[in-house]
Order: sequence, then C-alpha cells, then structure tokens
Amino acid sequence: MTSEPEGPAAETADVLLVSGMSGAGKSSVLRALEDLGYEAVDNLPLKLIPHLLQPGNVLAPAMAIGIDTRTRDFNVERFISLYESCAERSDLQVRLIFLDCDDDVLQRRFTETRRRHPLAGDRPVTDGIRHERRLISPLKDRASLTIDTSEMPLSRLRQIIESNFSLGSRSALAVFVTSFAFRRGLPRDADIVFDVRFLSNPHYVDSLRPLTGLHPDVAAHVMADPDFSDFFKRLTGILLPLLPRYDEEGKSYLTVAIGCTGGRHRSVFVAERLAAEIGACGFPVQIRHRDIEGAVE
Repeated sequence: MTSEPEGPAAETADVLLVSGMSGAGKSSVLRALEDLGYEAVDNLPLKLIPHLLQPGNVLAPAMAIGIDTRTRDFNVERFISLYESCAERSDLQVRLIFLDCDDDVLQRRFTETRRRHPLAGDRPVTDGIRHERRLISPLKDRASLTIDTSEMPLSRLRQIIESNFSLGSRSALAVFVTSFAFRRGLPRDADIVFDVRFLSNPHYVDSLRPLTGLHPDVAAHVMADPDFSDFFKRLTGILLPLLPRYDEEGKSYLTVAIGCTGGRHRSVFVAERLAAEIGACGFPVQIRHRDIEGAVE
C-alpha cells in the first residue's frame, strides 16, 4: 500500500490580539499594524473569532484582532480560553498586546474627546476606568507585550509596533535614548536609567541657563567637569557590549533614559553623545528629549 504524498507544510500565520484599557490607543495600534501588512479586524464578537481562525479560514499571513470591553459578548475568562487554545496550535503564532495608561490620563482623554467610556454608563468616567482595570487585569498578566501610552506620542507608539511586529526578517535591535528631568518622574518605558545629576550643572551659570544641552557652550561646560570623561567611558563600556547580547536574545527595542534635575542641560548633552556612540556601533538609534522645553527657573 503506497502512501499519498504529503502536501507542502502549512505556513504559520501571525495572529496579534490587541486589547487593554479603553482610550489607551488600541485603534492607533491596529492602524499601525495594518500599515505593516496585517489584516486588521476590530470589535469582532468573541464567538466569531474561533470561526475566523479555523484552519483554512485564515486567509492572510498576518492578522490583528482588536478585542476589548466594547466587544459584544466580551468575557475575560472566555477571552483567556480562546487565547490559550489558539496558542497551542502549530499553524498559528498568537501573541497578546496589552495597552495600558494612567487613570488620570485616560480620564483626561475621555473628557477632551467627549467620548463615553464603555463601562461608565451614567456613572462618572473614573468609575468606568476603575471597573475596567479590575475586569481586564488578568489579560495584562498574560500579555506578550505591555505598552504604557501615558506619556507616549503617537510616533513613538508606531515605532514600538514596527520594531516588534514588522513582517519578514527581524530587524536589528532598535535603541531609543531619552533625556528627562527627575523632578517630572522617570520615563515609564525606560529599560535602563542613568543619573547624571552629579555632573557640574550649567543651570548655575547665568549665560548658560537659557540654553540647552544641544548648545556647544553647554557641551563644553559639561565636558569640563573633571569626572565627565571617566564617567562617559565607563557608561559606554557597560552599555555598548550589552547591545549585541540583547539583539541575540531577540529583543526588538531598548530604551535608555538619561536624567538630570531639570532635563535641559546635562541629560540632553549626555543623551546626544550616547546616541552617537550607539549609532557608531551600527544599531538603529533614535533620540528624544522629553523635558527640554521645561521652564528656565
């Protein structure tokens, strides 16, 4: 008895389930994924998703499905069961993206847009936000990637999505360097934080106070600190050898934050120098100065 020849092995389809807090940016993420080539579906009833993902029904090589508390028949336990059953299939690579955001930022977004929170009904928006957070917290524990959008511009959100979920061959580790002011809090997305408040502060030099770390006079002042050269050599000596290791482990992006008191002088200059060193090592690098426009006191 001869056996039938085996057909070609079925390709694995990428399926991204996008969920999280209402107002945290799910629609923006779905649009970004659609631009990357994903077939995007939003607010599909849970009972229809198993049919959509049945073998033979997945027509696109990559799909993104938005699911949140607006979804008809939404149920956390059913969602988790669906996610876990799909994750066991060999023909699917299923990942869960969870979008989070501070409650006060969510409240402001709903107030500014005059949108009704899906769980607030006739109650205050804050009640709906608190209820939703309690309801969907089990999803955050199971997420492949959690993104906090509290202080994140849309361009940065799209960069994170592209770095993690671009189709085709995996891109090299993308590094984001950000300067910030400690008095305004740590950047929520920082992986590594360095404190440069020990360096000589240009703020106390009248001619330098109105300037920023992008100005050559400020740069010269910081570099004149007797401890700067040794510090920067040690900083790059620690960080740069880590980048290839992060890349080998499959990490898609790394955020390095450099902080000083006001976020205008020392941290800006050091962040610029560090980004240049990282770029010279061949890694894609982007830089952001979160608090450079802060008031000069």
